[in-house]
Amino acid sequence: MDTQGTHGREPTNGTGDHQHTAEVSAGEAVAAVRDLVALMATTGVTELDLTFAGVSIRLRGPGLPARSTVPAPFLEDIAFAPVVPAGDVAHLVTAPMIGTFYTSPTPNEPPFVTPGDTVEAGQTVGIIEAMKIMNEIVSDVAGVVIEVIAANGRAVEYGSPLVRIAPSGSGET
Repeated sequence: MDTQGTHGREPTNGTGDHQHTAEVSAGEAVAAVRDLVALMATTGVTELDLTFAGVSIRLRGPGLPARSTVPAPFLEDIAFAPVVPAGDVAHLVTAPMIGTFYTSPTPNEPPFVTPGDTVEAGQTVGIIEAMKIMNEIVSDVAGVVIEVIAANGRAVEYGSPLVRIAPSGSGET
Protein backbone atom coordinates (compact mmCIF):
# COMPACT_ATOMS: atom_id res chain seq x y z
CA MET A 1 0.00 0.00 0.00
CA ASP A 2 1.29 3.45 -0.90
CA THR A 3 1.36 5.58 2.26
CA GLN A 4 3.11 8.51 0.62
CA GLY A 5 0.06 9.61 -1.36
CA THR A 6 1.98 9.62 -4.68
CA HIS A 7 0.55 6.34 -6.05
CA GLY A 8 3.93 4.98 -7.02
CA ARG A 9 5.14 8.18 -8.70
CA GLU A 10 7.76 10.59 -7.53
CA PRO A 11 6.42 13.98 -6.43
CA THR A 12 6.58 16.70 -9.06
CA ASN A 13 6.46 20.46 -8.97
CA GLY A 14 3.50 20.67 -11.35
CA THR A 15 5.60 21.06 -14.50
CA GLY A 16 6.53 17.42 -14.82
CA ASP A 17 10.01 18.01 -13.38
CA HIS A 18 10.96 15.89 -10.42
CA GLN A 19 11.36 17.76 -7.16
CA HIS A 20 14.86 17.89 -5.77
CA THR A 21 15.59 18.49 -2.14
CA ALA A 22 17.97 21.39 -1.68
CA GLU A 23 21.06 20.54 0.23
CA VAL A 24 21.34 22.38 3.54
CA SER A 25 24.67 22.85 5.25
CA ALA A 26 25.11 21.88 8.89
CA GLY A 27 25.52 25.58 9.76
CA GLU A 28 22.24 26.47 8.03
CA ALA A 29 20.46 23.63 9.83
CA VAL A 30 21.78 24.78 13.20
CA ALA A 31 20.75 28.36 12.41
CA ALA A 32 17.25 27.18 11.46
CA VAL A 33 16.91 25.22 14.71
CA ARG A 34 18.09 28.27 16.69
CA ASP A 35 15.46 30.37 14.90
CA LEU A 36 12.79 27.82 15.82
CA VAL A 37 13.90 27.83 19.46
CA ALA A 38 13.80 31.64 19.53
CA LEU A 39 10.33 31.58 17.95
CA MET A 40 9.17 29.10 20.59
CA ALA A 41 10.49 31.34 23.35
CA THR A 42 8.75 34.47 22.05
CA THR A 43 5.40 32.78 21.36
CA GLY A 44 5.20 30.60 24.45
CA VAL A 45 5.17 27.35 22.45
CA THR A 46 6.66 24.60 24.60
CA GLU A 47 6.66 21.69 22.13
CA LEU A 48 7.34 21.48 18.40
CA ASP A 49 7.48 18.42 16.14
CA LEU A 50 8.56 19.10 12.57
CA THR A 51 9.16 16.66 9.73
CA PHE A 52 10.46 17.97 6.42
CA ALA A 53 12.27 16.23 3.57
CA GLY A 54 12.78 13.07 5.57
CA VAL A 55 14.25 14.89 8.59
CA SER A 56 12.37 14.95 11.88
CA ILE A 57 13.00 17.52 14.59
CA ARG A 58 11.42 17.42 18.02
CA LEU A 59 11.93 20.44 20.26
CA ARG A 60 10.75 20.52 23.87
CA GLY A 61 11.15 23.59 25.99
CA PRO A 62 10.76 23.98 29.71
CA GLY A 63 7.14 24.19 30.82
CA LEU A 64 5.86 27.70 31.47
CA PRO A 65 3.88 28.58 34.57
CA ALA A 66 0.18 27.91 33.98
CA ARG A 67 -0.75 31.62 34.05
CA SER A 68 1.92 32.44 31.45
CA THR A 69 0.41 30.11 28.86
CA VAL A 70 -2.57 32.45 28.34
CA PRO A 71 -1.75 35.83 26.80
CA ALA A 72 -2.18 38.66 29.32
CA PRO A 73 -4.62 40.69 27.15
CA PHE A 74 -6.93 37.66 27.03
CA LEU A 75 -6.89 37.36 30.82
CA GLU A 76 -7.76 41.06 31.15
CA ASP A 77 -10.76 40.68 28.83
CA ILE A 78 -12.45 37.87 30.76
CA ALA A 79 -14.67 38.62 33.74
CA PHE A 80 -13.90 36.19 36.55
CA ALA A 81 -16.19 35.44 39.47
CA PRO A 82 -15.50 37.66 42.46
CA VAL A 83 -15.02 36.21 45.90
CA VAL A 84 -18.35 36.57 47.69
CA PRO A 85 -18.04 36.53 51.48
CA ALA A 86 -19.89 33.78 53.33
CA GLY A 87 -23.31 34.95 54.42
CA ASP A 88 -23.50 37.56 51.63
CA VAL A 89 -27.11 37.62 50.50
CA ALA A 90 -26.28 39.31 47.19
CA HIS A 91 -27.52 37.65 44.01
CA LEU A 92 -25.30 37.41 40.94
CA VAL A 93 -26.72 37.79 37.46
CA THR A 94 -24.37 35.68 35.35
CA ALA A 95 -23.64 35.38 31.65
CA PRO A 96 -25.75 32.70 29.98
CA MET A 97 -23.31 32.55 27.03
CA ILE A 98 -19.90 33.56 25.75
CA GLY A 99 -19.74 36.97 24.09
CA THR A 100 -19.10 40.68 24.60
CA PHE A 101 -20.95 42.40 27.44
CA TYR A 102 -22.41 45.87 26.99
CA THR A 103 -23.88 47.98 29.78
CA SER A 104 -26.02 50.16 27.46
CA PRO A 105 -28.05 49.65 24.29
CA THR A 106 -25.73 51.93 22.24
CA PRO A 107 -22.48 53.73 23.04
CA ASN A 108 -24.24 57.12 23.38
CA GLU A 109 -27.04 55.96 25.71
CA PRO A 110 -26.90 55.66 29.50
CA PRO A 111 -26.30 52.21 31.03
CA PHE A 112 -29.23 49.91 31.70
CA VAL A 113 -28.41 49.88 35.42
CA THR A 114 -25.95 51.54 37.80
CA PRO A 115 -25.19 50.84 41.47
CA GLY A 116 -28.08 51.99 43.64
CA ASP A 117 -30.75 51.43 40.96
CA THR A 118 -33.82 49.41 41.89
CA VAL A 119 -34.54 46.60 39.43
CA GLU A 120 -37.51 44.31 38.89
CA ALA A 121 -37.33 40.65 37.93
CA GLY A 122 -37.21 40.52 34.14
CA GLN A 123 -35.65 43.98 33.77
CA THR A 124 -32.75 44.27 31.29
CA VAL A 125 -29.40 44.81 33.03
CA GLY A 126 -27.11 44.45 30.00
CA ILE A 127 -26.56 42.94 26.56
CA ILE A 128 -24.25 40.18 25.40
CA GLU A 129 -23.28 40.23 21.75
CA ALA A 130 -22.66 36.74 20.43
CA MET A 131 -22.18 36.04 16.72
CA LYS A 132 -23.46 39.52 15.80
CA ILE A 133 -26.71 38.93 17.73
CA MET A 134 -27.56 41.20 20.67
CA ASN A 135 -28.98 39.16 23.58
CA GLU A 136 -30.70 41.04 26.42
CA ILE A 137 -29.62 39.94 29.86
CA VAL A 138 -32.36 40.29 32.46
CA SER A 139 -32.37 40.20 36.22
CA ASP A 140 -34.03 37.12 37.65
CA VAL A 141 -34.67 38.87 40.99
CA ALA A 142 -36.06 42.19 42.15
CA GLY A 143 -33.74 44.29 44.28
CA VAL A 144 -31.09 46.99 44.35
CA VAL A 145 -28.00 46.91 42.12
CA ILE A 146 -24.89 46.72 44.29
CA GLU A 147 -22.30 46.49 41.53
CA VAL A 148 -21.95 46.11 37.78
CA ILE A 149 -19.08 43.65 37.75
CA ALA A 150 -18.39 43.09 34.04
CA ALA A 151 -16.78 45.99 32.21
CA ASN A 152 -18.49 47.48 29.19
CA GLY A 153 -17.21 46.04 25.91
CA ARG A 154 -15.31 43.18 27.54
CA ALA A 155 -15.48 39.48 26.72
CA VAL A 156 -17.34 37.26 29.16
CA GLU A 157 -17.58 33.50 29.47
CA TYR A 158 -20.55 31.34 30.30
CA GLY A 159 -21.23 31.82 34.02
CA SER A 160 -19.20 35.04 34.36
CA PRO A 161 -20.75 37.40 36.93
CA LEU A 162 -22.24 40.48 35.35
CA VAL A 163 -24.27 42.32 38.00
CA ARG A 164 -24.55 41.90 41.78
CA ILE A 165 -28.00 42.62 43.23
CA ALA A 166 -29.29 42.80 46.81
CA PRO A 167 -32.65 41.05 46.54
CA SER A 168 -35.68 42.95 47.88
CA GLY A 169 -36.17 42.28 51.57
CA SER A 170 -32.52 41.29 52.18
CA GLY A 171 -31.77 44.41 54.20
CA GLU A 172 -28.73 45.31 52.04
CA THR A 173 -28.73 48.49 49.96
